[in-house]
Amino acid sequence: MIDAIIIDDESHCIDHLTGLVATYCGSMVRLAGSARTLEDGWRSILQLQPQLVFLDIQIGDETSFDLLERFPVIDFDIIFVTAYEKYAIQAFKFSAIDYLLKPVDPDDLRLAVARLQQKRSKEELAKKFETLFYNLKNGPGLPRRISIPTVKGLEFLPVQEIIRCESHINYTSIFLTNGHKLTVARTLKEFEELLSEHNFYRVHNSHLINLACIKSYNKGKGGSVSMTDNTEIEVSTRRKDDLLKKLAEL
Repeated sequence: MIDAIIIDDESHCIDHLTGLVATYCGSMVRLAGSARTLEDGWRSILQLQPQLVFLDIQIGDETSFDLLERFPVIDFDIIFVTAYEKYAIQAFKFSAIDYLLKPVDPDDLRLAVARLQQKRSKEELAKKFETLFYNLKNGPGLPRRISIPTVKGLEFLPVQEIIRCESHINYTSIFLTNGHKLTVARTLKEFEELLSEHNFYRVHNSHLINLACIKSYNKGKGGSVSMTDNTEIEVSTRRKDDLLKKLAEL
């Protein structure tokens, strides 16, 4: 059983989430309390020592990150509950941090809680939050770090170190500037959704490339691109014009 608390400045949101947890996660989560201010939340965490905190991002005129920065080490799990803007949601995805959008969907809640059953080291958790804070500080349009789940655990790396991603049905191979390759149990579509706003483009059903890592475009029906790792990637005919337009804008 996971001991948890809720920190949210709106009582109706606390009541709603309390009901959802009791109905859908009652066998996994025991709510030990709640708080409506950052100061009360701080005291509740110190006194109750929860394993999990359901944490609203905006608490009055402050944010939950102001609270988290008061902890030298974050040794409890967090599921953010938010109606935050798009770039912050993307920061959660890049950092592999769980979040729930308001109004909270029961299925999303169950999945987020179920993921907590996986064993995670304190070092891994700390690295996730370091990555999250880095991404939020940088804001939209600036360099990001991404969390990559591999068979050995999580890899955290700057997005600009990715040269290309290659699809293998339900797996994706990620090729890095240092010559290493990571194999991930995620589809290429998932990486496309994460990286398309960060200078990446899907030139083919099986290839997503970093436009900054193109050495040259080679003419042909669809053509191909030569990458900095000396690979040549075919370009889909229907994506050729859009790619050339993007390259002209670089």
